[in-house]
Amino acid sequence: MIRKIFISLFFLFLFHAANAQQLSYQFDFGTGKVARGYTPVNAATSFASNGQFGFDFDSKVSDVSHQGSNALTDDLIKSNKPFYFSVAVPEGNYKVTLTLGDWRDSSLTTVKAESRRLMLENVKTKPGKFITKTFIVNVKSRNIKDGVVVALKPRELTKLDWDDKLTLEFDQQTALAAMQITRVEDQITVFLAGNSTVVNQDDEPWASWGQMIPRFFKPGIAIANHAESGLTLGSFLGSRRLDKILSVMKSGDYLFIEFGHNDQKEKGINDGAYKSYSERLTTFISKVREKGGIPVILTSTARRSFDVSGKIQNTLGDYPDAARKVAAAQHVALIDLNELTTTLFNALGEDLSMKAFVHYPANSYPGQTKPLADNTHFNPYGAYEIAKCVVSGIKAQQLGIGRYLVDDVPKFNPAFPDDPLAWKWPESPKSSLVKPDGN
Repeated sequence: MIRKIFISLFFLFLFHAANAQQLSYQFDFGTGKVARGYTPVNAATSFASNGQFGFDFDSKVSDVSHQGSNALTDDLIKSNKPFYFSVAVPEGNYKVTLTLGDWRDSSLTTVKAESRRLMLENVKTKPGKFITKTFIVNVKSRNIKDGVVVALKPRELTKLDWDDKLTLEFDQQTALAAMQITRVEDQITVFLAGNSTVVNQDDEPWASWGQMIPRFFKPGIAIANHAESGLTLGSFLGSRRLDKILSVMKSGDYLFIEFGHNDQKEKGINDGAYKSYSERLTTFISKVREKGGIPVILTSTARRSFDVSGKIQNTLGDYPDAARKVAAAQHVALIDLNELTTTLFNALGEDLSMKAFVHYPANSYPGQTKPLADNTHFNPYGAYEIAKCVVSGIKAQQLGIGRYLVDDVPKFNPAFPDDPLAWKWPESPKSSLVKPDGN
């Protein structure tokens, strides 16, 4: 009897082990000799065919072989077009290490994760040289506890941010020799709560600062962006997004909070900057502190609205002032993004500032028969510059996460922004003419 029980438990263990999602992978790309401990991946390895790992969304890459002595770098895959690689993993923070380079040619690589989060920017290698780069990707699930889930909008159901895999997008002239992916528990997680100015936008030409900020951090920090277009503090709470954050938050993690654009449209008797908005901000702060987390308030990004004198005018009413007052009363760090972006847009001027927003002539994107003209939502250049504003705020507030900022970011002054005509962005394959919720 005992022997039968043992055998049953043994096979039950094997069943669960076989069906548990793997938490660590090592991939050796190409068709030649495989490095010890690595899983071989070639151009024909498709995620759709095995559901565990492989190239995704009909990506096309080429295998390249070289007769040498290093099994890890002798063979690799290359592409001059964007391609995707996905791995099925459960929720968590993952350390990703890439080996980039080619024996014969130079390479240039930009890497985005999930819904177009910028991870690596313009990584160059010379012929015969290889480089390793490591970054952290947060993978999230809508599940909270006991069948309770985040109430996603219909448009979120197809976002890469909310699926059950980790997806990397490679752009420019990529040569990829190896990849390691491992779940890690030792990262400080910076959660983002906000609206369309913060969310990870899936499609070109839309972008927000929350999807650009990962590029500026070393391993040690994971950015978990829970923002969504069109949300207020109230709807963020009502859709259980704060509950989700609190369910996975550790002591010492951060929550960056930026709302206001949509909150100002609420016109109930108890609504307003100094009523429901301030009260809900205080609720966010108290709940995060109960978990041992560190709240940070950001004032709302300015809209592109110039007055007759050619200067940005405030279209957000009392909401930036209310956020400042709550931060002061609650002794919370404040990044005055409204002031920083006002300086940024004034520096660009009325005409050139259009290069920071979704302003594009007709036929810039497939099916676009009319011009796009949006003075609230940013394009990749605008989102990148605002992420730099956030970085400058992190430094000014002397937040502890500042020690994890990457070394190659020069000191940024929004009064002297990067030249939008010189700034380059490798566009992702997908585009959309649908304006994000909120205005």
